[in-house]
Amino acid sequence: MSRWIGLFVLSFLAACSPLQIVDRLTPRTGYERSRDMPYGAGPRQRFDLYEPTGPARDAPVIVYFYGGGWKSGDKDDYRFVAQTLTRAGYTVAIPDYRLYPQVTFPAFVEDGAAAVAEIVTFVRRPVILMGHSAGAHIAMMLTLDKQWLATAGLDADETVKATIGLAGPYDFLPLSNDLRPILAPLGDPEASQPIVHARGNAPPLLLVHGEADTTVLLKNTRNLAAAVEAKGGTVTVITYPKVAHAGVIGAFAKRLGFLAPTRGDVLAWLDARGL
Repeated sequence: MSRWIGLFVLSFLAACSPLQIVDRLTPRTGYERSRDMPYGAGPRQRFDLYEPTGPARDAPVIVYFYGGGWKSGDKDDYRFVAQTLTRAGYTVAIPDYRLYPQVTFPAFVEDGAAAVAEIVTFVRRPVILMGHSAGAHIAMMLTLDKQWLATAGLDADETVKATIGLAGPYDFLPLSNDLRPILAPLGDPEASQPIVHARGNAPPLLLVHGEADTTVLLKNTRNLAAAVEAKGGTVTVITYPKVAHAGVIGAFAKRLGFLAPTRGDVLAWLDARGL
């Protein structure tokens, strides 16, 4: 890819509008997609299931939660994540979840738990949770604070075999004025912080972050890793110099792999754990 084409794509990533371009660059092969499978009664309580058409792994299902500041996002925009993972043999589920201002914390975490419960029931396998940005926050809350999956009828330790957080907000107090109504509508900001629920008996965690991320600061990953490790937990941290917030997930698309080695690092980490 030429320097100018690369700069063109990066300009779209910096403007937070890369998803349509990424989708057009993503092949429509390697998977079968079942759309809009319900896990609740609401219009956003739906998930898409992608199953590999090539060799399939005997592995947990990867449930991917997208970002968007708990205010935006659509599962249809993240086919590129599913396509990468199904080519590697994984079954992948991508749920939508309710967003602000329709709901506030903890409704989107509750939706995540309900989605996982329905996915586990349907595929009859445990899960690997994965998310980017706000989606990493949801994945980590479900992993570390066992009450959410318990409310959905699941044991977090039996259900979640590993969790991958990409550029996630895990320790971001004090809340900014725009986040306070989303995450602390009742005035309890600590309840929304994954680091508060750090535990040593959590499943293995992979935390990936770009060192040039100004949207979610790198300290979120470093602080959570330190907190889990202090309790005896297993955490792998990977950081990328000069990589910004969108680049970490944009690089999951094969043709944008020049942005960061995220795709290969995630797959290698899963392989190393026999997942």
